[in-house]
Amino acid sequence: MFFKRRRGTEIEQPVILPDVENYRNLGVKIGENFTNIGPVDFSSEPYLIEIGDDVRISMNVHFVTHDGGMHVIRQLKKIPADSFGQIKVGNNVFIGMGAIIMPGVTIGNNVIIGAGSIVSKDIPDNSVACGVPAKVIETIDEYYKKNKKKIDLTKELSPEEKKEYLMKKFKLDK
Repeated sequence: MFFKRRRGTEIEQPVILPDVENYRNLGVKIGENFTNIGPVDFSSEPYLIEIGDDVRISMNVHFVTHDGGMHVIRQLKKIPADSFGQIKVGNNVFIGMGAIIMPGVTIGNNVIIGAGSIVSKDIPDNSVACGVPAKVIETIDEYYKKNKKKIDLTKELSPEEKKEYLMKKFKLDK
Protein backbone atom coordinates (compact mmCIF):
# COMPACT_ATOMS: atom_id res chain seq x y z
CA MET A 1 0.00 0.00 0.00
CA PHE A 2 1.49 3.30 -1.07
CA PHE A 3 -0.96 5.72 0.52
CA LYS A 4 -3.05 5.59 3.64
CA ARG A 5 -6.65 6.18 2.62
CA ARG A 6 -9.68 7.35 4.53
CA ARG A 7 -13.24 6.84 3.37
CA GLY A 8 -13.80 7.87 -0.21
CA THR A 9 -10.85 9.06 -2.25
CA GLU A 10 -9.24 11.42 0.24
CA ILE A 11 -5.51 10.76 0.68
CA GLU A 12 -4.23 11.38 4.20
CA GLN A 13 -0.43 11.04 4.10
CA PRO A 14 2.01 9.38 1.71
CA VAL A 15 3.74 6.44 3.32
CA ILE A 16 7.50 6.34 3.00
CA LEU A 17 8.10 2.66 2.39
CA PRO A 18 10.92 1.22 4.50
CA ASP A 19 12.45 -0.83 1.66
CA VAL A 20 16.01 0.36 2.14
CA GLU A 21 17.23 -2.92 3.65
CA ASN A 22 15.56 -4.93 0.88
CA TYR A 23 17.27 -2.73 -1.71
CA ARG A 24 20.63 -3.10 0.06
CA ASN A 25 20.13 -6.88 0.12
CA LEU A 26 19.73 -6.73 -3.68
CA GLY A 27 23.13 -5.02 -3.86
CA VAL A 28 22.15 -1.35 -4.24
CA LYS A 29 24.62 0.83 -2.33
CA ILE A 30 22.47 3.31 -0.38
CA GLY A 31 23.61 6.11 1.92
CA GLU A 32 21.91 7.56 5.00
CA ASN A 33 18.39 9.05 5.12
CA PHE A 34 17.14 7.36 1.93
CA THR A 35 13.39 7.42 1.34
CA ASN A 36 11.21 6.11 -1.42
CA ILE A 37 7.56 6.89 -2.02
CA GLY A 38 6.15 3.82 -3.74
CA PRO A 39 7.91 1.17 -5.77
CA VAL A 40 11.31 1.72 -7.35
CA ASP A 41 12.76 -0.56 -10.05
CA PHE A 42 16.48 -1.10 -9.57
CA SER A 43 16.87 -3.18 -12.75
CA SER A 44 18.41 -6.61 -13.20
CA GLU A 45 21.85 -5.48 -11.98
CA PRO A 46 21.07 -3.54 -8.80
CA TYR A 47 24.67 -3.93 -7.62
CA LEU A 48 25.66 -1.40 -10.33
CA ILE A 49 23.67 1.36 -8.58
CA GLU A 50 25.04 3.70 -5.91
CA ILE A 51 22.86 6.22 -4.08
CA GLY A 52 24.18 8.93 -1.75
CA ASP A 53 22.83 10.42 1.47
CA ASP A 54 19.51 12.28 1.83
CA VAL A 55 18.01 10.94 -1.40
CA ARG A 56 14.26 10.73 -1.97
CA ILE A 57 12.90 8.73 -4.90
CA SER A 58 9.26 9.01 -5.90
CA MET A 59 7.10 6.15 -7.17
CA ASN A 60 7.65 4.24 -10.40
CA VAL A 61 11.21 5.41 -10.94
CA HIS A 62 13.26 2.99 -13.06
CA PHE A 63 17.02 2.57 -12.97
CA VAL A 64 18.21 0.85 -16.17
CA THR A 65 21.69 -0.66 -15.87
CA HIS A 66 21.85 -2.47 -19.21
CA ASP A 67 21.14 -1.85 -22.88
CA GLY A 68 18.21 -4.05 -23.84
CA GLY A 69 18.85 -3.23 -27.49
CA MET A 70 21.77 -5.67 -27.37
CA HIS A 71 19.13 -8.35 -28.03
CA VAL A 72 19.12 -7.25 -31.68
CA ILE A 73 22.94 -7.40 -31.87
CA ARG A 74 22.96 -10.87 -30.31
CA GLN A 75 20.53 -12.12 -32.94
CA LEU A 76 22.12 -10.29 -35.87
CA LYS A 77 25.79 -11.02 -35.12
CA LYS A 78 25.27 -14.32 -33.30
CA ILE A 79 27.45 -13.15 -30.39
CA PRO A 80 26.58 -13.09 -26.65
CA ALA A 81 26.61 -9.27 -26.58
CA ASP A 82 25.61 -7.20 -23.55
CA SER A 83 26.29 -3.61 -22.50
CA PHE A 84 26.14 -2.31 -18.94
CA GLY A 85 26.62 0.97 -17.11
CA GLN A 86 26.87 1.99 -13.47
CA ILE A 87 24.44 4.57 -12.13
CA LYS A 88 25.54 6.97 -9.40
CA VAL A 89 23.24 9.37 -7.54
CA GLY A 90 24.84 12.03 -5.34
CA ASN A 91 23.73 13.48 -2.00
CA ASN A 92 20.56 15.52 -1.41
CA VAL A 93 18.74 14.44 -4.56
CA PHE A 94 15.04 14.19 -5.41
CA ILE A 95 13.96 12.02 -8.35
CA GLY A 96 10.38 12.65 -9.46
CA MET A 97 7.65 10.15 -10.25
CA GLY A 98 8.14 7.96 -13.30
CA ALA A 99 11.67 9.12 -14.11
CA ILE A 100 13.97 6.71 -15.94
CA ILE A 101 17.69 6.76 -15.19
CA MET A 102 19.70 5.19 -18.03
CA PRO A 103 22.98 3.20 -17.87
CA GLY A 104 26.21 5.05 -17.17
CA VAL A 105 24.57 8.17 -15.71
CA THR A 106 25.90 10.15 -12.76
CA ILE A 107 23.52 12.55 -11.00
CA GLY A 108 25.38 15.13 -8.92
CA ASN A 109 24.70 16.54 -5.45
CA ASN A 110 21.76 18.87 -4.71
CA VAL A 111 19.79 17.87 -7.80
CA ILE A 112 16.10 17.70 -8.65
CA ILE A 113 15.02 15.38 -11.47
CA GLY A 114 11.53 16.22 -12.75
CA ALA A 115 8.73 13.68 -12.99
CA GLY A 116 8.67 11.66 -16.20
CA SER A 117 12.22 12.61 -17.19
CA ILE A 118 14.54 10.26 -19.04
CA VAL A 119 18.06 10.89 -17.76
CA SER A 120 20.50 9.68 -20.39
CA LYS A 121 23.45 12.00 -19.65
CA ASP A 122 25.20 13.13 -16.47
CA ILE A 123 23.51 15.89 -14.45
CA PRO A 124 25.89 18.30 -12.66
CA ASP A 125 25.71 19.38 -9.02
CA ASN A 126 23.18 22.04 -7.97
CA SER A 127 20.87 21.54 -10.95
CA VAL A 128 17.22 21.03 -11.81
CA ALA A 129 16.79 18.76 -14.82
CA CYS A 130 13.69 17.52 -16.60
CA GLY A 131 12.36 16.40 -19.94
CA VAL A 132 12.90 13.70 -22.53
CA PRO A 133 15.81 13.59 -22.70
CA ALA A 134 16.45 15.36 -19.40
CA LYS A 135 18.22 18.69 -19.68
CA VAL A 136 19.33 21.14 -17.01
CA ILE A 137 16.75 23.94 -16.94
CA GLU A 138 18.02 25.96 -13.97
CA THR A 139 20.24 25.91 -10.92
CA ILE A 140 19.00 24.99 -7.46
CA ASP A 141 19.41 28.65 -6.44
CA GLU A 142 17.24 29.78 -9.36
CA TYR A 143 14.65 27.15 -8.45
CA TYR A 144 14.60 28.37 -4.84
CA LYS A 145 14.33 32.04 -5.81
CA LYS A 146 11.52 31.27 -8.28
CA ASN A 147 9.56 29.28 -5.69
CA LYS A 148 10.44 31.19 -2.50
CA LYS A 149 7.10 33.05 -2.33
CA LYS A 150 5.15 29.80 -2.88
CA ILE A 151 6.81 27.81 -0.09
CA ASP A 152 4.47 26.48 2.61
CA LEU A 153 6.05 25.52 5.93
CA THR A 154 3.99 22.36 6.52
CA LYS A 155 6.58 19.63 7.12
CA GLU A 156 6.29 19.89 10.91
CA LEU A 157 2.46 19.93 10.94
CA SER A 158 0.32 16.92 11.73
CA PRO A 159 -1.82 15.61 8.83
CA GLU A 160 -4.85 17.31 10.40
CA GLU A 161 -3.03 20.65 10.80
CA LYS A 162 -1.74 20.44 7.25
CA LYS A 163 -5.23 19.78 5.90
CA GLU A 164 -6.66 22.68 7.88
CA TYR A 165 -3.91 24.99 6.64
CA LEU A 166 -4.41 23.98 3.00
CA MET A 167 -8.20 24.15 3.18
CA LYS A 168 -7.90 27.71 4.48
CA LYS A 169 -5.18 28.71 2.01
CA PHE A 170 -7.20 27.53 -0.98
CA LYS A 171 -10.55 28.65 0.51
CA LEU A 172 -12.09 25.19 0.29
CA ASP A 173 -15.25 24.17 2.11
CA LYS A 174 -14.87 21.70 4.94
